[in-house]
Amino acid sequence: MNDSSWGSPPGAAPHAGYWGPTDQGPVQGAAPAGPAYDAPEAQHTRPMPIVPDVPAYGGDQDDDPGAARLSGPLFRDETFRDDTFRDETTSAQPRAAAPQTQNPEPMPDAPQPASAPQKKSAGRDLGAAIGVGVGLGAVIVASLFVVKAVFIGVIAVAVVVGLWELTSRLEERKGIKAPLVPLAVGGAAMVVAGYVREAEGAWVAMALTALAVLVWRMTEPPEGYLKDVTAGVFAAFYVPFLATFVAMMLTADDGAQRVLTFLLLTVVSDTGAYAVGWRFGKHKLAPRISPGKTREGLLGAVSFAMVAGALCMHFLIDDGTWWQGLLLGLAVAASATLGDLGESMIKRDLGIKDMGTLLPGHGGIMDRLDSLLPTAPVVWLLLVLFVGSG
Repeated sequence: MNDSSWGSPPGAAPHAGYWGPTDQGPVQGAAPAGPAYDAPEAQHTRPMPIVPDVPAYGGDQDDDPGAARLSGPLFRDETFRDDTFRDETTSAQPRAAAPQTQNPEPMPDAPQPASAPQKKSAGRDLGAAIGVGVGLGAVIVASLFVVKAVFIGVIAVAVVVGLWELTSRLEERKGIKAPLVPLAVGGAAMVVAGYVREAEGAWVAMALTALAVLVWRMTEPPEGYLKDVTAGVFAAFYVPFLATFVAMMLTADDGAQRVLTFLLLTVVSDTGAYAVGWRFGKHKLAPRISPGKTREGLLGAVSFAMVAGALCMHFLIDDGTWWQGLLLGLAVAASATLGDLGESMIKRDLGIKDMGTLLPGHGGIMDRLDSLLPTAPVVWLLLVLFVGSG
């Protein structure tokens, strides 16, 4: 653009750069004339409009329809107004309050819809669990009171299956390959040795089983040897060695009654914990290990087990007294709960819910042995102290 003005005074001759109308009329194709100014006041540059102070949005002042509009925020902390480029004819109308873009918060005193009460669930197929439990109980009791050797065979089978579940989960979840063959053979031999030679035979079989695990693992590459044999020795102690104390109970004259007392007290403790905890449980016992267990359930386990212990010691055990049964029930409730928490810790470390799926409604064999295994040596020891080993 040159230095000519936008307009020319009336009567002035057009000159170069003049874009306004001529005496002969508008020039065809010429741009429309801009505002005219006196020659002395002609501006060489286009004046910038003065931007008035914009009243607060929603204030008492009306918007000036002729005022210049901003195309964006004047300051960084101002919000961009999306009505900047609306039609000019709408600016003369009073503006309505801008709709809120955020969802309104409910009033504190507004009534909230009441949630439907949730029905407590057992978490498993209760019918299948009861059916499987009754079937296992019938097999155990029949073998226990008919032929003791058959019951020893039941213990050995349970030990082997439990070892298979434990080693399989260790390999699947952690890549730990505890040798199953020496564990299964040594575990079954440990149960038989405990029944034949009692404590001495159990300890010797345990030592030989651990040695067999160490030697068997040498046939494979050395990578992971330490963790594999450590898991193998742990499995040998946790499953067959603790189960051997059940076989040792059976060697007494009233061995069948002692084993029955051990089984009844453990089952009653678990049942009391489940029933009371399901109905009244509110305070968690060990939420990081087993969120389902409550302190109320523990009190239920102790109460049920102590009553059952007094009855069993009075009616089943020779020379037993009711107060001994109270102590026995208390010890069983404690050991069964700790055993359950111990296996829960193992399963949490492995990231699984159950050790297996062999027993519908229960999980695997190890899911039923979790409270029985640590309780066996406790009951064996207390019965020996109370009424002797005979």
